[in-house]
Amino acid sequence: MDNKKIEKISKALSDANRIAILQQFKKRKDCLYCAEVNDLLDLTQPSVSHHLKQLVDADLLLSQKEGRNLKYVLNQQVLNDYIACLNELKS
Repeated sequence: MDNKKIEKISKALSDANRIAILQQFKKRKDCLYCAEVNDLLDLTQPSVSHHLKQLVDADLLLSQKEGRNLKYVLNQQVLNDYIACLNELKS
């Protein structure tokens, strides 16, 4: 993973709302729909969309269209690679 990618992920994770969104994936262990994220967080729909876009742009979430809805899945590989890069820094 290059430094640019690490920076992009770090910026995406620098917001408490985005961390809260990722924590919901830990509880669900599968996927979340945009409307579900709206219900879980006390944010407006445009704010939720903005945070989800930031996480998708950092490749932490993968989005899939299902009819009129967007379904989001955690990208475990990117998250694992990011954690591995951070672990290398502490060695």
